[in-house]
Amino acid sequence: MTKTFTFAILYFSVAFTVTYLLTGSIVIGGAIALIEPAINTVVFYFHEKIWKRFENKQLKPLAA
Repeated sequence: MTKTFTFAILYFSVAFTVTYLLTGSIVIGGAIALIEPAINTVVFYFHEKIWKRFENKQLKPLAA
């Protein structure tokens, strides 16, 4: 969960900066920085869980 949290902080910062530079609006930058990365962070968390299951299945030895 720590990895997900630090990813969220980085993502919020990038989203705000890019949106602010494109729009010049702190309000729009803030809104986009809260909404879009929050959704992507949740998606990333579940992506990691699913990916770990996939990796674990790949590492199991084949039955003879």
